[in-house]
Amino acid sequence: MSMYEQGLGQNAANHTPMSPLSFIERAAKVYPRRLAIVHGSFRQDWLTTYQRCIRLASALHLKGIGKGDTVAVMLPNTPPMVEAHFGIPMSGAVLNALNTRLDPEAIAFMLEHGEAKVVIVDPEFSQTMKKALEISKIKDVLVIDISDPLYTGDGQAIGALGYEAFLQSGDPDYVWQYPKDEWDSICLNYTSGTTGNPKGVVYHHRGAMTGAISNILEWDMPKHPIYLWTLPMFHCNGWTFPWVIAARAGVNVCLRKVDAVNIFSAMKEHGVTHYCAAPIVHGLLVNASSELKQGVPKGVKAMVAGAAPPAAMIEGMETMGFDLLHVYGLTEIYGPAAVCVKHEEWDLLDIGERANLNARQGVSYHLEQAMTVMDPETMKEVPADGVTMGEIMFRGNMTMKGYLKNEKTTNETFAGGWFHTGDLAVIHPDGYVKIKDRSKDIIISGGENISSIEVEDVLYRHPAVMAAAVVAKPDPKWGETPCAFLEIKEGSQVTEAQIIEHCKLHLAGFKVPRTIVFGDLPKTSTGKIQKFELRKRADSAKAIDV
Repeated sequence: MSMYEQGLGQNAANHTPMSPLSFIERAAKVYPRRLAIVHGSFRQDWLTTYQRCIRLASALHLKGIGKGDTVAVMLPNTPPMVEAHFGIPMSGAVLNALNTRLDPEAIAFMLEHGEAKVVIVDPEFSQTMKKALEISKIKDVLVIDISDPLYTGDGQAIGALGYEAFLQSGDPDYVWQYPKDEWDSICLNYTSGTTGNPKGVVYHHRGAMTGAISNILEWDMPKHPIYLWTLPMFHCNGWTFPWVIAARAGVNVCLRKVDAVNIFSAMKEHGVTHYCAAPIVHGLLVNASSELKQGVPKGVKAMVAGAAPPAAMIEGMETMGFDLLHVYGLTEIYGPAAVCVKHEEWDLLDIGERANLNARQGVSYHLEQAMTVMDPETMKEVPADGVTMGEIMFRGNMTMKGYLKNEKTTNETFAGGWFHTGDLAVIHPDGYVKIKDRSKDIIISGGENISSIEVEDVLYRHPAVMAAAVVAKPDPKWGETPCAFLEIKEGSQVTEAQIIEHCKLHLAGFKVPRTIVFGDLPKTSTGKIQKFELRKRADSAKAIDV
């Protein structure tokens, strides 16, 4: 035994489990009267927020909820959703933030699969939840209703208790406990499940804390940021940002509805410094009217992930004066776990070349041990030549525990000691990773591989194109050819021939879409274009999205 192992063991003084719950405790102690939450005319400081989280934890405890129990919430980006990210795990329970855009059948599956004991629901989604509870086989679920003065719809209470009354039943002096083990589960998130049942991704306290700290590091986030909730908090727990904002004692500016008017209004009113969103939301801002953009603070820091951002969108953000950071990740790795780190010398390049560099997925986060591209058959790293394709893989603390009740898929996903993403990419000579496509989105035409992302990037550069998606369409001669679905900017007009001519200027002939379809594109609640729906429309052989 080494001398460094003698009498130097772990004890309560030198080793404690990591948990993001420590962030709100510190914010309340150090900055008790600093603003924590804004929601319309509502204002709440950090001490009050912490006290309400303690009451929530206590109220759950008094109902017999504790370690290993699931508490599901179906809430928009409102103050109770912020509180849920602390109060629920402070009781020892696991937070299951449900996708508010799903139908009752999908919600019913999640409630049943996750064995929810408590459900907290906003009136906007009460009828969906009511139907889901009727469909599901779970019994004796405690349903708690939220009341939000900013909601003007006709949603009705469906539960036995109101949220405020439930909090008042909690003990304000309740002594909540940190997890005994940082591997304890903190959250359950379901993947989007386009066919079949979604998978339940389980997060641990250590991963939630390291993910949050890494987001702070990647963004060089100062104290007291003013953060606008354009990203749904149900999506990978808002990429860990409920915990991030507590760690920095910032302001959560809540937003029930995401559109250009509400976003720009909130930025102007509250002096927003940071926000996160999928490319489609950033695209809304880029393409908004000049009147809406007047008076917007300069230097707003925007984080983009969720799909490979087209270079044209990156250019548009820079032109608006926004500082865009491109990150990459998946639900299984707490949202973003890789970042396209910018270099000062890039500033000397023209905007087009700079945008192309910033569109890469980059390198691993500080606290994720590694991200690379491997041949999934040999598990060897591909050469950094910018050409050889492999699969992006991660390993480290910011990786899920696994899929709930699905050991087989968990083991397959972690084969070889790495998390397999399913994303195909190359490594550039500078070590930066660049996605070429999802494995199921590669179009094979006449034996040649075509990256749908490459074709989409060209389409986005047409001034009339608002959103673009390219999928495979069966072809009797070539097997498959690219089919482009386009959403056109309001007030613009363009023909199929003009789009094809534009593509011919920038792409090899076999990559040019043979079919152009105009119309609104189906999107998920987080702004991702639903390619599986488009594959169905194109009658693609790859229409089944697994």
